[in-house]
Amino acid sequence: MNLLEGLTPEALAAPASGIVEVMNYGRGRPGMIPLWAGEGDRPTPAFIMDAAIASMRAGETFYTWQRGIPELREALSRYHQRLYGVPVPMERFFVTGSGMQSVQIAMRMIAGAGDEVLVPTPAWPNFAAAIGIAGAVAVPVPMTLEPSGWHLDVDRLAASVTPRTRVIVINSPANPTGWTASRDDLAAILAVARRHGLWIVADEIYGRFVYDGSPRAASFRDVADPDERILYIQTFSKNWAMTGWRIGWLEAPPALGDVIENLIQYSTSGVAAFMQRGAVAALDEGDAFIAEQVAAAERSGRIVAEGLSATGRVRFAPMAGAFYLFFQVDGETDTRRLALRLVDEANVGIAPGTAFGPGGEAYLRLCYGRREEDIAEATRRLVAALGAPGLRRSA
Repeated sequence: MNLLEGLTPEALAAPASGIVEVMNYGRGRPGMIPLWAGEGDRPTPAFIMDAAIASMRAGETFYTWQRGIPELREALSRYHQRLYGVPVPMERFFVTGSGMQSVQIAMRMIAGAGDEVLVPTPAWPNFAAAIGIAGAVAVPVPMTLEPSGWHLDVDRLAASVTPRTRVIVINSPANPTGWTASRDDLAAILAVARRHGLWIVADEIYGRFVYDGSPRAASFRDVADPDERILYIQTFSKNWAMTGWRIGWLEAPPALGDVIENLIQYSTSGVAAFMQRGAVAALDEGDAFIAEQVAAAERSGRIVAEGLSATGRVRFAPMAGAFYLFFQVDGETDTRRLALRLVDEANVGIAPGTAFGPGGEAYLRLCYGRREEDIAEATRRLVAALGAPGLRRSA
C-alpha cells in the first residue's frame, strides 16, 4: 500500500527546502561555522528570558487569548508608534506562532485554488511554499541586479497581473537579496495594487536592519491608508534574537479580526502566555539591543564583503538591508553542489541560490548576522576554498 497516494496534492507538492538540505548535510560537524539560516549567534537577552520565566513561575501556563494577551497587543501599539510616529491601535495586531504562521494565515485568507500571487524573485522560498499549500499559484516576477543593487521593475510587476491575480508579496528589506524598497517604490507598487483591487502581503521583518543611518526602512505605512488591503508580516525572531521562540505577529485591518482569530484557533489555539510576556519585554526594553544587533551586522557584513571581493571571483550588490550577502562566484554554475562542497572543503555552511527561485540559481546566500571573529574566520576559509582547484568550476 502506497500511503502517499492518500495525501492531498497540496501536501505532496510542498517543496523540500534547499536551505534545510545543506543544514542537514553539515549540522553537527566539529568546527562548522553555520551561516546557512537567517539567524545570528547571540542567545535571547536575559531581560526577555527573565520576563518569560517570571510568567511561568507565576503560573501563566494555561490557555490564553487567541489574538494575543492585551498587554502584548498594547506593547505592539506603543512600539509601532515609536517607530513610525503615528498612532497604531492595538486592534490591528494579532499574535502568531511565528512569522511563518503569519504568512500562512495571510495566504489562507486571501488566496485559494486557482488564484495567482505575484512574488518578486529571488525570494525566501517559504512564500511560494505557503502559497502552494493554500492551493494558489506563485507567479515569479524576476528582479535584476544593477550596479546600484537589486531592482524591481514595477512596470514588469504590473504587466504580470492577470484576471486571476489576487495578491502581491513584497519583502523589503529582502531575503536573500538585501533589496530595500524606497518610499517611491512602495507608492508605485501600492498604485498597482489599488488599480487592480489586489491585496499586498508586506513582509517587513528586516525593517530595522538598514545601513544608511536610518532607524528603519521605508514601509507601506509611509504611503498607505490604515484600511488598505495590506497584511503586514512580522516576527520577534530577528530584532530580538528569538528565532527559537516561534512567536510573531500579523498586522491587519481590525475588520478582519474575527477571521484571523478563528484561523489561529484552528491551528495553534494561541501562543503561550509566558512567551508573550517575554515579547512584551522585548518591545518595551529592547531598543538598545536592536541597535547593537544592527551595528554588529554592519561590521560583519563589511568583513565578508571585503574579503570575498578580494578573490576577484565574487560579485554581489552593495549592502542595503537585511543581513545576507547574496553573491555569485565566477565560473560556478551548480550552486547547490557548490554549497555542499563548501561544507566539506571549508566547514562553512551557506545556502544555495537554487533555493530562492527564478533568478537566484547562480548565487549563494550567506548570513553575516554573527560575531565578527566568526565571520572573519569563515571569510578566510571561503577565500581559501574558492581559490582551490577543486572548486574553480562545477563539474
